[in-house]
Amino acid sequence: MKGAEKLEQARERVIDTIAQNMNLYGITDSIGRLYGLLYFQEDSMTLDEMKEELGMSKTSMSTSVRTLMELKMVEKVWKKGVRKDLYEAEEDWYQTFIDFFTIKWRAGVSINVSSIEKSLIELNELINDPEVANDIKAAANRDIGKLNDSLLYYDWLNRLVDSFESKEIFNYIPKKQHRNENR
Repeated sequence: MKGAEKLEQARERVIDTIAQNMNLYGITDSIGRLYGLLYFQEDSMTLDEMKEELGMSKTSMSTSVRTLMELKMVEKVWKKGVRKDLYEAEEDWYQTFIDFFTIKWRAGVSINVSSIEKSLIELNELINDPEVANDIKAAANRDIGKLNDSLLYYDWLNRLVDSFESKEIFNYIPKKQHRNENR
């Protein structure tokens, strides 16, 4: 079929690039390839179809799909008369970024704030302990100041994440409209 090879080549180039760049987000190349494959599909796919297309084991495919679903980059869809699970990619890259960004950053902020809060309790105990040397108390005091400053950063980061979730970020950095009228 005329043009089919060129179409496949153009798609494959983008899929390869997506796969290579997914490591920025802590995602393996194979999971990135799966997302790219699903992104270009006109119809949703079963695990078996994905496995056949990418040459991955069913277990690996299942794990990859689950990862993409947790990141809200892929969703399970239902079609009348189809008994197997079907999946398709989220095509709105703005939403994909927002979902991924907010999931990862909320988790990171939560872990860090919890650690800081525990350390602040311990440092305050040191400061209030009459048996602790003054130089240790002074160091603990400096650390408390640094940790309180870091909590201000995490508060800012949470507000940034909030602006993504509420889509308020687009008031400051608007989306550009699609240029291709044929879509």
